[in-house]
Amino acid sequence: MGKQARESRLGENEAMAVGRNIRVSPRKLGVVAGLIRGKRVEAALSELTFSKRRIAQDVRKVLQSAIANAENNHQLDVDRLVVAEASVGKGLVMRRFHARARGRGAKILKPFSHLTIVVREREEEKKAPAQPKAKEAKSAPKSKKAEVQSGEQA
Repeated sequence: MGKQARESRLGENEAMAVGRNIRVSPRKLGVVAGLIRGKRVEAALSELTFSKRRIAQDVRKVLQSAIANAENNHQLDVDRLVVAEASVGKGLVMRRFHARARGRGAKILKPFSHLTIVVREREEEKKAPAQPKAKEAKSAPKSKKAEVQSGEQA
């Protein structure tokens, strides 16, 4: 008599990983998430490994977790995975204050973010059989000088 399990929002060829309370603003995290969206996982991992942004390492950890979930929990082929979704959500905001002149205070906001990465297994692309293209023999356009000379000879 427990709660009924809710249906999974993922397809059978998808796996997901969530990084919660990552200490960066959603705007900055969205830039890094946009770098990997739609790419193959190998390319995305190398992009994040060599990125100069500090938060790229946390995004890389979440992506590696999604790949591990795909391999171990969903039995998907790691070599055919692509980053289907990389969405960023707003988390809590720590509020601090900075003492200013004349007894005033200034607000300091320290935002947190949530990151959700969904990887999907690509379907095998069926290559259509290559059909030979018939090339028509076209004569090169003649210049006016060549036309005049050929007209005089005829």
